[in-house]
Amino acid sequence: MFLQTFLIVFYYSESRFIMAASDTNSNEHFGYEVIRDYLLPEILGPHETEILYWAGKSIARKFPLYSMEEAPDFFSSASFGELTLEKASKDETIYTLIPSKIENRCFKLEAGFLAQQKQKLDGFLTEAHEEVFQKKNLVRITLKTDLRERV
Repeated sequence: MFLQTFLIVFYYSESRFIMAASDTNSNEHFGYEVIRDYLLPEILGPHETEILYWAGKSIARKFPLYSMEEAPDFFSSASFGELTLEKASKDETIYTLIPSKIENRCFKLEAGFLAQQKQKLDGFLTEAHEEVFQKKNLVRITLKTDLRERV
């Protein structure tokens, strides 16, 4: 029998803490998920979506990419999920994101990050919106670029 390393994980359920033993490999993103899914919504309250969008833009300014082709690697390193370019035209770019978790999560952070990176690289005002497809476990992020408005 192989030795397994177990980590005691605490999670909140029905107004009480429950202790559970979990394999460390299946919970490599646990700390990220606690902050992202429980702490941030509590702190940000009803303004969570707007603040996370602008926070994503701020992260993009702190971690600039040299090309949009680097975005999938950044998403993977940041534990945002698996990002794939689906379609690109002059004024619209569509990405598909397969996150580690999709239930009850806002994806404005990721949308803001991509919008700011594209805006910085291309020099035109770019905004993003996302669509969550829970049954397919994916998020579609659409970037719209205004080619008439330079930044």
